[in-house]
Amino acid sequence: MRNKKVLMMVECAVMIALATTLSVIKLIDMPYGGSVTLGAMLPIAIIAYRHGLGYGMSCALVASVLQLLLGLENFSYVTGWQSIIALALFDYIFAYIAFGLGGIFKNAFKNRGVSLLAGVTLGNIIRYVCHVISGATVWAGLPIPDAAALGYSVSYNATYMIPETIITAALALYIGSAIDFGKTIPTRVKSEGRDGASELSMLLAGLVLAACVVVDSVLIFKHLQLPSGEFGFVGLSAVNWTAVCIVSAVCALLITALVIYSRYKRKNS
Repeated sequence: MRNKKVLMMVECAVMIALATTLSVIKLIDMPYGGSVTLGAMLPIAIIAYRHGLGYGMSCALVASVLQLLLGLENFSYVTGWQSIIALALFDYIFAYIAFGLGGIFKNAFKNRGVSLLAGVTLGNIIRYVCHVISGATVWAGLPIPDAAALGYSVSYNATYMIPETIITAALALYIGSAIDFGKTIPTRVKSEGRDGASELSMLLAGLVLAACVVVDSVLIFKHLQLPSGEFGFVGLSAVNWTAVCIVSAVCALLITALVIYSRYKRKNS
């Protein structure tokens, strides 16, 4: 029993370190905070999925404090103890501790991947709401204009949270379906009726989807910072929509082909 607890604590420490490392490897870095990562909070959700709410929330709290420490520079832009507390809670503590709920849907779906996907999606939704609240209150009048602060915050935070959620969900679906986290040592799931080629095709389809989201996000969001430094949608007119459409169409065709091939191999295996 003691060895099992030590093993779980070591696992938690490794996953917290992995989440923190992934959070600083940014695929897209927005001008006024927020970024798109390769599913940085997924390791925390996996801990919650494997070991329950207690371990999940504890690991998520530690991870949120580490995110706060990495973002200490942001506190130099706000004044007043109320703003400082609100910034700490909504942009860090509440926003990231939500991923401690990653296992809340563990028994809600037969498919393990869908259960994990639902957990991380809930975490990202809560995180998004927290950032919106922070943007419409703490940051109003700073980079965010006082007028229509809520609408501005809703729009701005969506620009990076939507790609982040899609990437994390795609990874959660694949990893949750491919690995059995119910065992002491997670093992690869060998699904009946599916061979290695079928699994590889679905993995490639997920990677293509993630790549499409990243490329389209870069093509679009880099134009949303105005010359004044402010964020605004007027820059959408400068986006190369032809390139966005071509990338999306090519990715859609690749994903469709990979899914069809996967189903064909599964049916004939």
